[in-house]
Amino acid sequence: MTDDHSVTGHDLWAWRESARQAAQAAGVEAREVDWLLLAVADIDGLALRLGTVQSRSHIHLRYPLAELERRWQQRLTQRVPVQYLVGETPWRDLTLSVSPAVLIPRPETELMIDLAAAAIANSPIGDQLAAGVWADMGTGSGAIALGLAQTFSAASILAVDLSAEALAIAAENATKVGLRDRIAFYHGSWFEPLATYRNQLSAVVSNPPYIPSALLPTLQPEVNHEPTAALDGGDDGLTALRILVTQAPDYLVAEGLWLVETMAGQGEAVKAMLEAQGGYRDIQIWLDLAGRDRFVQSIYAPK
Repeated sequence: MTDDHSVTGHDLWAWRESARQAAQAAGVEAREVDWLLLAVADIDGLALRLGTVQSRSHIHLRYPLAELERRWQQRLTQRVPVQYLVGETPWRDLTLSVSPAVLIPRPETELMIDLAAAAIANSPIGDQLAAGVWADMGTGSGAIALGLAQTFSAASILAVDLSAEALAIAAENATKVGLRDRIAFYHGSWFEPLATYRNQLSAVVSNPPYIPSALLPTLQPEVNHEPTAALDGGDDGLTALRILVTQAPDYLVAEGLWLVETMAGQGEAVKAMLEAQGGYRDIQIWLDLAGRDRFVQSIYAPK
């Protein structure tokens, strides 16, 4: 942070109190004010909780207090997610850049990395799979690809997305966390850019669009700021999931892992699709921390 934009602790605290009151009046969680401040000011959470911020003579900001207020008003009146206002979000132990070109990575999705690690630990060819080629289909911000690269240090990661803008952000994130040399980025629709990887993937992992089109207008207003292509799963919400079920067998190695995130309530439908496709076994539906079916996992085992 530079000296260009600074404010007294007293003035920043006064702004915080006003912003928290405005948040409550607008039905936004007041804790988001502190989330915003921690991202744009050289302060820490303890100083905010104890109120010691008030005694500081000057605090550096990423931009002027007037700009901070303008952005906060966007949060209150336009329901712009606070992650987009600051351009970043925490995910696992990373801080990822985000913009309206990418879906904001959710805490639930962090569990996918743990599920993948457990699946490989339980696989009879786990060492081989862990050192193979993994594909994150519809990578968005690159969150899953980065989590996989961290967890499987010997693996090569492919990150695929139809959005060139999303891929640019994913590549930026990979560079920022020092994993750029571990991930190859492919622009295109699902498996189309991966023709040279037929029968070579250790795993296909994806958090695809899975919301039925008719439900999109009913979602929280914040979601309207996220890319529709990352949310809209077609009439039944299963369009992308159907592609992943039917096309992955052409790319997975025998005993390879298939792991996706779904909308709550879709687990049984996806399991049925896998069973109907054939070649998949050990199909499991996993719950998220709220107890909702959220992930479907399988092993590709062609006869």
